[in-house]
Amino acid sequence: MTPTPVGMRCPECASQRTRVVRNPTGTPSALSAGGFPATAVLIAINVVLYFVEIVHGSGGTSISIGTVYDLGGLWGPAVNEGGEWWRTIASGFLHYSILHIGFNMYLLFILGRLLEPSIGTLRFVVLYFASLLAGSFCALWFTPDAVSAGASGAIFGVIGATFVIARGRKLDAIAGQIGILIVINLVFTFADTGVSLGAHVGGLVAGVLCGLLIVAGEQGRYGRNLSRENRLMLEVGAMSALAIVSFILALAAASWGAPYYLG
Repeated sequence: MTPTPVGMRCPECASQRTRVVRNPTGTPSALSAGGFPATAVLIAINVVLYFVEIVHGSGGTSISIGTVYDLGGLWGPAVNEGGEWWRTIASGFLHYSILHIGFNMYLLFILGRLLEPSIGTLRFVVLYFASLLAGSFCALWFTPDAVSAGASGAIFGVIGATFVIARGRKLDAIAGQIGILIVINLVFTFADTGVSLGAHVGGLVAGVLCGLLIVAGEQGRYGRNLSRENRLMLEVGAMSALAIVSFILALAAASWGAPYYLG
């Protein structure tokens, strides 16, 4: 074997010219939305809605609980008694301060650029919303009487899925870095009483489950003869089912918390 700039090659091949494809995995190397359109759209929606919050409120960068509630913050009584189921989704696009949205969007930008091109936009979007809804379910389960908001539940799901998929693909260096990120964020989650523990844990668990579904497909556990299109449909279907179950459980959790509202 002969060492060449593109790796180890046989003597017969070493003299041949080989076209080098830069960035073959599709991971973006520049500030461009070409490889991660869903990530760019999600960030844009969050930013636009934050400006709506500012306009709706007093005009400052710190948003009041009343403003968050008016625009769709997650609150058990509104979901249960008011039938406002849409809060389980809308709350994931609202934030309380510039620091809150800034940190969340930074993480989404970094992780979305890494994960979305590697699994495809469709799987990424379904994974994101499954994690968001699972976070809403656990937030209502843990603290049904609190008004909560933020994209962190969905982002924890993206972090969890990235870790599992990196491990499944033997990308140990990336998995190690993401694992440290998970530990640091969990420490802050448990230490800070002002964050929604339920949303973070629920989103993380859902993201891990979605990651396991994707890895199982990549490792041929759904059948070696299954076409890529059918595998994609199976994975998306399973993740969609997780999102639907999380949504149903969120509505149920809002009703479970009824005694809190009366007290």
